[in-house]
Formats: sequence, structure tokens, C-alpha cells
Amino acid sequence: MLDFRKMVQDEKQAIVEMRRELHRIPETAFCEEKTSAFVSRHLKKLGLKVKTGIAKTGVVGLLELGKAGKTLIIRADMDALQVQEKTGLPFASTHEGVMHACGRDAHMAMALGAASLLSKIKGRLKGNIKFVFQPAEEGPGGAKPMIEAGVLENPKVDFVTGCHLHNSVEGTIGVRPGCLLAANDRFDLKIIGKGGHGAMPHLCVDPIDVGVQVINALQRMASRQINPLSPVVLTVGCFHAGTAFNIIPGEAEMAGTTRTFDRGIWDSWQERMERIIKGVCEAMGAEYEFKFFRGYPPTVNDEALVEIVRHCAAQVVGEGNVFEPEPIMAGDDISYFLEKVPGFFFFLGVGRENSVPLHNSRFDFNEEVLLTGVEMYLRLAHELLK
Repeated sequence: MLDFRKMVQDEKQAIVEMRRELHRIPETAFCEEKTSAFVSRHLKKLGLKVKTGIAKTGVVGLLELGKAGKTLIIRADMDALQVQEKTGLPFASTHEGVMHACGRDAHMAMALGAASLLSKIKGRLKGNIKFVFQPAEEGPGGAKPMIEAGVLENPKVDFVTGCHLHNSVEGTIGVRPGCLLAANDRFDLKIIGKGGHGAMPHLCVDPIDVGVQVINALQRMASRQINPLSPVVLTVGCFHAGTAFNIIPGEAEMAGTTRTFDRGIWDSWQERMERIIKGVCEAMGAEYEFKFFRGYPPTVNDEALVEIVRHCAAQVVGEGNVFEPEPIMAGDDISYFLEKVPGFFFFLGVGRENSVPLHNSRFDFNEEVLLTGVEMYLRLAHELLK
């Protein structure tokens, strides 16, 4: 009987050091050159078949288990955020204005730790394991171009798994079947009016006034045209117009995001929004330029795998520490993998008293969570490939 807990504990120092080395060299989307070099060196030392330069900076390490069987992907995203680190850690970012504030240093270290340990017990399993290190999760997205480059083939992939740090209580694992994360999109809108003196609005077409009415109309679309049992978010995050207090500007610009778990609504956002924008602008005598950027699809976990994942999680943290998270309006491009292959994306709780959330310049976590993630990967690989 394999003692996964002991195996992981014996590897703790190496796993923690990998996380710290990766934390020192954060890089943004499709610029993960140092990161991918670090990852590929480690995988090559383990004797895996390594391919680099996939979707520019992506890395895949193939562990062949020696017997015919199924193939599992363990996916870790690599990119960091444009945040100036303020943790004061001795292994803080050495790259100005860039930080691993979303936990991807942990994601990579856990996948590398799993690769180290699974390579030692490969005779106990059947098939293959692909360790996929993906660029640009924060955008524009590296999963789709990696799939287009063939990472799901040769050998053909049967299962996909991955995880994300989560603000829930430290020492817990979040397991939810079905829809976990939302589809997310971005839109940019320019309202083109007619500028003039602030004392003579009747001679102008005020793009600020038109923009405000567009925003209100879009919010009513969310509250009055969409089934209230299908949660949606439409947020205008920025609105810029004008340079002086007594001048009506000629243009106003805004940008925002839409979120939904429903694929039908996701497919309809652009048409619904433009119909409203066009109607308001025409009624007010303004013109507009509307750009809609379709983002990631919803992240949907395979229902058939939930009992296996829950069983593994209970073995790692105890049944009482396995929870079912509510769906979150955030998105993740692991969704592209889960559209193609049965798989499961789970959460690792890192929340502590007075801890700060992800995407914060002071974000840090108890490194014991690294061992939790590695053990989950070992148990999942064992259950799926034994």
C-alpha cells in the first residue's frame, strides 16, 4: 500500500523551494520565459519527454507509465499579475511591478512535486500523465492555443485535472460537480455626440448623458430580460469623458465585463447589448462604436468524476473539510480543456484570520497547502490510472 502522505512529506523541502524560486521570477502572459525554462529543466531531470514553446511559452512533460492505459493531464497555469508586491517576503518578486498574487507559483510547484513523486511510482500505474504548464490564464488565454497545438493528442487524453487556491478556510478542499466558474467577456463602447458649451446643451448631443442612459438600459436588460434564476453580471468598470467643468465633450468611452453560467445567455450577450445601445443612441441623436471581446466559456466539472474527487479529497483533508463551493462569477480557461475531455477543477482553501484575498499585493499563504495539492494529484492519478 502506497503511503502518499509520507511520500509528500519527504518531498516537502523540495516542493517549497520550487514554489519560492518561481515566486521570485513572476512573468505576465506569454512572457513566461524564465518560468517555462525553470519548469522544463525540472521535468527533464525527472526523465520526462518534454516539449517547449507550445503556444509560445507553454511546456508539456509526458510521463509514460510503461503499461497501456488511459492518459491524464495535470494542468498548471504559469502567468503572474501586474501588481507591485508588498509582502516583504525574503523570496519576494525580483521583477518590478509583477507578482504571483493569484497563487500560480503554488499551482506550478504542486504539479512539479506531483511529477517528481509519480515518476517514482510509475510502475504502479497504467497509461500516461501529461504535465501541462499553460501560459496566459489571466488573458488572452493559453489553453485554447495549446489545444490547437495538439496537447490533447499523442497520446489521446482521457482526463484533465487542475486546481486553484481559494479564499475559503485553510485546510479545506472545494469539490463541486457541474458549473463552477462563469463565462466572461469584455466590451468597449464609445459614444459619439456633439460637443459644445455647458451653458447651451440644446446645441449639443451630450455623450455623458447618453452613456448614463445606456448603462441604465443595459442593467435593466439584466434585471428584466433575463430569467432571474440564471444569475448574470454586467459591470461597467470605467467611464471616461470630458476635460473641463463647463464643456460638454464630444465623446465618452466606457468598458466593462459580462458574466454568466448559461451558455445560451453567453452566446446572446453581444446581440442583446448592441440592440439596446443602438436604440438609445439613435433616440438621443448620438452615434457609437461597440466592440465585444468573447472570453472564456463556463468551467464545467464532469459529474461522473465527482465521487472519485470527493473520495480523494476526504483522504487528504478529512471528510469534514471537503466542501461544495458556490459557483463563482470569475472565469478560468481550463474550461477549454473541460469542454473537450472529462475533468475536474477543484479549490484549495488558504484563508486564515486577517489574511488578504487573491490579487492583493500582500497575498501569501501557508505553504502546507502545497502538500495538500500534491497529495490530491497523487491520489487522483492513482484512482484514475491504477
